[in-house]
Order: sequence, then C-alpha cells, then structure tokens
Amino acid sequence: MTDSPLRVVVAKPGLDGHDRGAKVVARALRDAGMEVVYTGLHQTPEQIVEAAIQEDADAIGLSVLSGAHMTLFAKVIEILKERDAADIVVFGGGIVPDADIPELEKLGVAKIFTPGATTTEIVEWVRGAVVPA
Repeated sequence: MTDSPLRVVVAKPGLDGHDRGAKVVARALRDAGMEVVYTGLHQTPEQIVEAAIQEDADAIGLSVLSGAHMTLFAKVIEILKERDAADIVVFGGGIVPDADIPELEKLGVAKIFTPGATTTEIVEWVRGAVVPA
C-alpha cells in the first residue's frame, strides 16, 4: 500500500443547488485524512471528469438530489470510459429510489448512499473500496 492519501473529487452535477450534504461528506473525507477537491455547484459531467483527471483522483463522489441521477451518473461513467479513466471509482448519494440502485450499479456506480447514511459509514466504505493510484 502506498503512503499517499486517497484523492477524492466531490461534485454536485446538474442544476440542483443543495450542497450541504456534499460539503459535509467532503469535510468528513478530509478529516479522515483524504485529499478532497470539492468542485462546487452546477458542474457538468464533463467538468467533473476533467477535474478528476487533472487532480489524479482515485474516486469521484457525486451528490444528486434533483432526480436526474440516472442520467448524470451514466454520463460521468461514459465520459470516464471515453477518457480512458474508468479506473476512477464513482460513488454517490442523494435522493435515489431503492429501485434505481441496481441499475446504477450495472452502469458501474460502485456505491449509492441514501439519506440517513452516516459520514462514518461513507468514510469507512471509501477507505475499504478505493485503492490509491
């Protein structure tokens, strides 16, 4: 195992303006010793992937509360594949119906955290599931 900390890009794709959860998760990951880049609100999937590649990220965490999770996660994963960066782990959270989670996993989303997930749960999952580059 390498000594370098995990690098995670936390992003808010689309038009959803509610970023409190994303900021809480970003802070929890940072406090757990990870390097975190928070991209801010209203990011396109292209901007998110570009940030992840530029930052040499090990993972991308998306926060989606708008109901557009199927489209946004799919687009991020598609662009990662196009950019030969499919090794970047994609996870996320937000208002995602349980019925959509298996479909997102088929697309390549590693994990979806639904409302009520604790920051401890998220940090522990990232530590266990994401391998530093």
